[in-house]
Amino acid sequence: MLQQLTSNPSFIIRPTGQDDVELILQFICELADYEGLLHEVVTDAETLKDNLFGETPHARAVIGEFNGNPVAFALYFHNFSTFTGKPGIYLEDLYVRPEVRGQGFGKLMLAYLAKLAIDKGCARLEWWVLDWNKPAIDFYHSLGAKAMDEWTVNRVSGEDLNALAKQL
Repeated sequence: MLQQLTSNPSFIIRPTGQDDVELILQFICELADYEGLLHEVVTDAETLKDNLFGETPHARAVIGEFNGNPVAFALYFHNFSTFTGKPGIYLEDLYVRPEVRGQGFGKLMLAYLAKLAIDKGCARLEWWVLDWNKPAIDFYHSLGAKAMDEWTVNRVSGEDLNALAKQL
């Protein structure tokens, strides 16, 4: 994946490498802080390095740079739809720093992922948004995103995950 020029000549989207691990962690923490969830961040640079750039990468990240400065990031991975029989892209995190919001960088990041999905033969680009984040919800709807309100997210983690695994 090469650096992607965008419709804004001052904004580029580039793939990440091992040298970006601290920057990715910083973006994750900034996003978590914005969402009021910083206390839930338990990862560290070494864990990210192993899982993003190790022998079996589990996700990918891209950085958006404005005039050479990192101002946005997206972290995503492939999923699969049995209904379409095709892969999809699941966007885990999208973050644009507050001081540059409103300049179209979030839209360019999503457009990049949409193009990537098409280029990879994916049927979908999907993500979650917190139900209190009305500005993000309105923004996503303006791009054609449809809320999947009939679906409820379920999660098993921590001790519950361990307990479930022991039932095998």
